[in-house]
Amino acid sequence: MRVLWPLCVALGAVAAGAGGRPSPERSAVWGPGLRAEAALPARYFYVQAADAEGQRFTSSPGENAFQVKITAPDEQFTRVGVQVLDRKDGSFLVRYRMYASYKNLKIEVKTGDKHVAKSPYILKGPIYHENCDCPQEESSAWLEEMNCPQIIPQIQRDLANFPIVDPDKIAEEIPQRFGQRQSLCHYTIKDNEVYIKTYGEHVGFRIFMDAILLSLTRKVKMPDVEFFVNLGDWPLEKRKSPQNLHPIFSWCGSSESKDIVMPTYDLTDSVLETMGRVSLDMMSVQANTGPSWEDKNTTAFWRGRDSRKERLELVKLSRKYPEIIDAAFTNFFFFKHDESLYGPIVKHISFFDFFKYKYQINIDGTVAAYRLPYLLAGNSVVLKQDSIYYEHFYNELQPWKHYIPFKGDLSDLLEKLQWAKEHDEEAKNIAKSGQEFARNNLMGDHIFCYYFKLFQEYASLQVSEPKIRDGMEKVQQPDDDLFPCTCHRKKAKDEL
Repeated sequence: MRVLWPLCVALGAVAAGAGGRPSPERSAVWGPGLRAEAALPARYFYVQAADAEGQRFTSSPGENAFQVKITAPDEQFTRVGVQVLDRKDGSFLVRYRMYASYKNLKIEVKTGDKHVAKSPYILKGPIYHENCDCPQEESSAWLEEMNCPQIIPQIQRDLANFPIVDPDKIAEEIPQRFGQRQSLCHYTIKDNEVYIKTYGEHVGFRIFMDAILLSLTRKVKMPDVEFFVNLGDWPLEKRKSPQNLHPIFSWCGSSESKDIVMPTYDLTDSVLETMGRVSLDMMSVQANTGPSWEDKNTTAFWRGRDSRKERLELVKLSRKYPEIIDAAFTNFFFFKHDESLYGPIVKHISFFDFFKYKYQINIDGTVAAYRLPYLLAGNSVVLKQDSIYYEHFYNELQPWKHYIPFKGDLSDLLEKLQWAKEHDEEAKNIAKSGQEFARNNLMGDHIFCYYFKLFQEYASLQVSEPKIRDGMEKVQQPDDDLFPCTCHRKKAKDEL
């Protein structure tokens, strides 16, 4: 869906609600999408149905329970795409992607013909769309507008290895040490412009890093900073001694390395391209969590490729105990395909169909399996392999609260599945806690906050000036915007 004009959408589902119709006065509407200054590629807010006594619905209140209308009062047309996602738990996620910028926006949420909560919501702008290059000059103001946390523990842990950073030193040493064998990007952000030099043969994945940096610089003035990004799967900095460590930014960390971890390229791309070219993202998954807990298939489920030996063992286990585990390969690349051992290669299925199953197995690929954010956001319970690898949020997860752990060699996986079946209510609560974690920590605004805080704190460690080095090229902002914006901040600056 590319462009929708002044738009009215019904929020609904088929399941029965908690009883009666939602109350317009007692139902709630909230979220960052109701704040003009909280710019995201796709903005979002929530609607929670409640009855006349203020009791929240715990299942869908039914089709056409709410209507949402978004308009720009000062314009003939409102170029906003809107999608409404029923989370099947009495709440809805409303997301909208703007294709032009507006002076003001009016968001109406109704049930029947009555406004819900404090509707209509007037967003006093300007309200900028994703491609609008209009950075907030004050980082503290942007952090407050985005409701970013003051401290992110994983960033503190990662940067503790680097009490100082000397851009001149690393600009010389990191290419000498890694540049011939690894795929690296050397970035400098100077005066809110992005510059890059690449090393290595396979640098196609730079598109994900380029995209998030450009998106950030359109929204907020970034600190001058110089850093190296590892485009490969495996973390690079494995020196044991705290002396001579090199700061390398990677999408995956490990307990055996000192890399500085960022949100994965997959999660980052899904945030930037929500309501664009991606179909799997942290919002869409919330509306596609399959049957209710009680109606899910009680076989444990896994699909994927052969990127780790334990995955081979999992599929063999599935063939031995097909009534307990349904695991199969969709592709063979790393190992020899022996059909007598591993069965036939099966067709890919929609990720959303995973949630027809109550138990989701998360097992490493080459490094951490980057599907975990989406698995947590469903309403199945995740069984996660113990691993040395981690994404940027793993260290905030708690075993037995957010997921069920099993040993790296899979030796207790059957035992853990048996426990889950014998403790259904506890397993259901773990699934719910994992889902709440994903909803509260892995949405688009959380990812933007993480990146900015990471670069801000890293920049504060620099003891020499970041420089635009020989061989660097400027990474250009996209110029294919159909509806260019006028930035009020730049205009005000020009008039001074």
